[in-house]
Amino acid sequence: MTDLFEILHEDDDLLVINKPAGLVCHPTKGDERSSLAGRLRLYRGAEQSVHLINRLDRETSGVVCVGKTDEAARELRKLWESREVEKQYWAIVHGHVTESEGTIDAPLGADDASEVAVKDCVRDDGHSSQTRYWTQWKFERDDEKFTWLRVAPVTGRKHQIRIHLQHLGHAIVGDKLYGLDESWYLKFVKDELTEVDWQKLVLKNQALHAHTLRFHWHGRDWEFVAEPADEFVDFIETVSESEEDTYCD
Repeated sequence: MTDLFEILHEDDDLLVINKPAGLVCHPTKGDERSSLAGRLRLYRGAEQSVHLINRLDRETSGVVCVGKTDEAARELRKLWESREVEKQYWAIVHGHVTESEGTIDAPLGADDASEVAVKDCVRDDGHSSQTRYWTQWKFERDDEKFTWLRVAPVTGRKHQIRIHLQHLGHAIVGDKLYGLDESWYLKFVKDELTEVDWQKLVLKNQALHAHTLRFHWHGRDWEFVAEPADEFVDFIETVSESEEDTYCD
C-alpha cells in the first residue's frame, strides 16, 4: 500500500491495483495525482513503461491490471480481446431483483436522444451484449428497497453493466448518468448538484466495484480480489436485525 493506490500484486511484468472510486484512469487537466495514469508515473517513474490493460469508469472502483513491459502488455491485452478473462463485479441497485440469477441479453449503441454525448443505451441495431447476474442479498434502508448483486459481463461494451441493470429496471445506486435522473450527470459535471440531489443519489459514487479478475497466463491461473471501500460495505451491512432476518437470502 502506497499513498498513491492499494497494490494487490506486483512482479517484474505485472502490477495489479485496487482503484478507488472517484479517480479517472486517463490524465486530466489536474495534477498527476488526479488520474490513475498520473499516479502510476509517480510510482514507476516517468521513464518506465505503464500500460493500463483494463480501465474502469471514474466512479467504479476495483481491480485494474497494469503491464510493466511492452511484451507483458501485448500478451495481457490479447487475453482481454479473446474474452479469456473472467470478471466479476459487485453492484448495489435500487429495488428488489426478483430472479435469483439471470442473463441480460440486450444490444447496446449510442443514445441519440440524450444530451450527453458519451451516453449509450439498449437499441435493436446496437452491438450484441450480454451480462450475467446473481442476487446476493435483498435489503431495505430508510424504507427504500435495494439489492446487492454479483455481476459478470460476458461482452465488454462501454458502460455495459450500468446500462443493462438500468434496462432490467434496477439502476445502480449513485449512478448519475444511468440512474434515476439523467439531469444529475449534467448538473454533476457543472458542480451544480444540490443537497436534495445528493440525498436522492444516496451514495457519493456509483455502487459498482470490480471485485475479481481471473485468467490463465504464463502457465498458471491468476486470481486477484479487491475489497470495496467502507462506504460500499457499510451500505450493505448497516441494516437493522429485523431487516437482515427478513431479506438475507
